[in-house]
Amino acid sequence: MIYFKLPFDETLYSTDQQPDKESVSFQSFDLLRQITFDGHIINASEQFENDTITNENLLKDESHFNEETKDEYIKTLHQVIEVIKDHDLPKLVYSRRKIFTDFNEIDCKESFKKLCTSYPNAFRYIFNDGQNAWMGAFSETLGKFNKTTHQFETMSLAGTLPVSEEWTEKEIEEQKPVTSYIKDILENYSENIEVSETYDHISGNIKHLRTDFKARIQPEDLDSLIHDLHPTPAVCGIPKDFCKQKIQKFEKFPREFYAGFIKVETDASVMYFVNLRCARLYKDSVHIFVGGGITAQSDAEKEWRETELKSEAVLKNLVIS
Repeated sequence: MIYFKLPFDETLYSTDQQPDKESVSFQSFDLLRQITFDGHIINASEQFENDTITNENLLKDESHFNEETKDEYIKTLHQVIEVIKDHDLPKLVYSRRKIFTDFNEIDCKESFKKLCTSYPNAFRYIFNDGQNAWMGAFSETLGKFNKTTHQFETMSLAGTLPVSEEWTEKEIEEQKPVTSYIKDILENYSENIEVSETYDHISGNIKHLRTDFKARIQPEDLDSLIHDLHPTPAVCGIPKDFCKQKIQKFEKFPREFYAGFIKVETDASVMYFVNLRCARLYKDSVHIFVGGGITAQSDAEKEWRETELKSEAVLKNLVIS
């Protein structure tokens, strides 16, 4: 079962599980796992209302993970900052899980409806394949490819603050190498690249710095380009391979589908969305994945608060009893 809404589109979609070139797939951060929902992409509003998406459909949490405490997080973050300084890294993304268990039942339908209302500019989804149940909403596009015009669009999204606060040098400097990274990759695939001005991207109660890109590419290069872009500096760091190694060393838990990407293929286009504000759902717990871009100027206390703020994206929309 999968239900989803595209950014700025309130139509509720699903797949009909019939063999077709249309599909929705979820790729794990390490690219080693994939969950695919095949079939024509259909309007599923009536189907959703009649579907029995209940707490009883979820598995019990047998992961035996303990949530990282604030002290543990800050201690590790200081080690991450030392690595950044020692190797003169522009950025490294460090994440954690927030494990929420203070409930008897989750109303999955109402939680998803609430999430959709809160984030109209995001890709919003809920799925349960029997073994994995996830819900999320995030508006970073890894890529969008028009099958007719061969135009490819992507974005550089980095830096995070509450909407009411002013940008500081830390956020501005964090976003610059992300923009350079994406531009450098696109130049391997296209001679004409359009780059927008950097502007504010609002996502619920927080904002990011965003720069847009457009380029015409060859259809046969699409998969290669996506694999070059993933994982972007917004979810990994720069340089990519070195930062991936450090993520595996420092992070307490596997990322699973967090910071991976979602591929939605239709007759007209292929869209890729970064899976960031997301949670894995269990019968008796919710694992919320949150992270932040760490630089040499990062303040550990502030980074902890940022992850707490990001966890609210899912947490505040859970309808529980």
